[in-house]
Amino acid sequence: MNKHIVATTLLWFAIVVAFPLYAQQQKQNTLGDLWTQVEEKYPGISSKTSAIDAAKLNEKAVKSSALPQVKAQAQNTYGTYEGSSGAFFSQPGIFNVSGSLTGLDGSSVAANSYASATVEWELFSFGKLNKQKKAAGALYNKSVSEKEAYLLHLKKMLSERYISLLYNEAKLNWTEKNAERLDDIRKITSGLSISGLKPAADSLLASSSYIQAMSEYDKWEGVKKASLIKLIELYGDQNIDYTNSIERFVIPSAQNLESETKIDIEHPALDMLDKQSEYYLLSGQEQKRASLPSISLLGGYAYRGTGIDSNGTVSGVWKDGFNNTSNNFLAGIGITWNITNLRTNAIKGNQFFKEAESIKLLQTQYEQAMQADLSASQTKIKQQYLQLQKTRLAVVQSQDAYEMYLARYKSGLIGLSELLQIRILLEQAENTHIEASREYWLLLAYEAELTADFNFLFNNL
Repeated sequence: MNKHIVATTLLWFAIVVAFPLYAQQQKQNTLGDLWTQVEEKYPGISSKTSAIDAAKLNEKAVKSSALPQVKAQAQNTYGTYEGSSGAFFSQPGIFNVSGSLTGLDGSSVAANSYASATVEWELFSFGKLNKQKKAAGALYNKSVSEKEAYLLHLKKMLSERYISLLYNEAKLNWTEKNAERLDDIRKITSGLSISGLKPAADSLLASSSYIQAMSEYDKWEGVKKASLIKLIELYGDQNIDYTNSIERFVIPSAQNLESETKIDIEHPALDMLDKQSEYYLLSGQEQKRASLPSISLLGGYAYRGTGIDSNGTVSGVWKDGFNNTSNNFLAGIGITWNITNLRTNAIKGNQFFKEAESIKLLQTQYEQAMQADLSASQTKIKQQYLQLQKTRLAVVQSQDAYEMYLARYKSGLIGLSELLQIRILLEQAENTHIEASREYWLLLAYEAELTADFNFLFNNL
């Protein structure tokens, strides 16, 4: 009794341990599973994310330009000192060699030292900084919308490549079944020829048909591998189990198209154009405001040392350039206005306004075209699904008919040419159904792009 309990316990433990492993091995990828992997690892998406980050940093940089601008410099020079005396605030790159022109004796050259710091704070810019901030914000929104449009395009690309792989796999299986049927016919014909019930020509004809089917199989094997490589480029992993998807591909679910669907104005493609138009509009306004003056608060402090002392004696010793110091400061308010740019900036602003108008009209055109395409695709999908139902029924009936004719051929009631004609009809029916399935799923992928909704496609393929 104890042994029986122990054995039962071990059996259940083995089942509990083995079931998750078995379930993991049986896990089948759907198109939605593939997209999750693509969204995490595809470098194109990371590139768009980096562009958004760059636009965000640009927005912060524009906002920081409203802060006071502080500049500092220090220099030590050795050279002649001809010039007029007086305090000054030189810009970086302008050397300090000023001295008195009269009453000097001693060395013909003097050492000088100079350091200064200035601050400029733009108090009023007539809305220029505000427009720059808004334009920077619009650029960031534009980058976000471009990423959303890219993701939608990438979803369609993934769907099309997955459909292409399933189509090529279905065609490969189709050629394999054709080759198996012809191989059975070849074997039956060979046996009948050896027994003298069929001519040797029938055996050669059956063998030739089989070889042609095998060559077609080789072709679709290469096509399938090529489509798998294209899918792996997006997916980033060699291990893709699409066994269940093949069955869903040839026996697809019906999409619910009873309700009328309209294009959403916030569709990523339309939203991207809207954000581009907004960016150009704000850029044009920024250019217009750039023609206006700026009012700034100014402040500064300067330290100066020279080798020329108060008695007019000039020293050429380097260390004496730090003697005879003077300190100066300034404070004030200033206005800056580049009058020449009035016309130039006005022209640039009008250029941006025209760009914004052009893109806005393009957005309207796209919306109308997308709505027409959506209505047309929905009509096609309805009719395509009706075709699929009929082609599926045709395949079943053709398969049944072929089995009946094959039995009659084995009994010697019909010839090889008649059986091969029936097989060709079956082959055509199967091929028509595969082609119809491919068209159906491609139409669904196009509709998903128009509606920006891939849920049905991702969950049913």
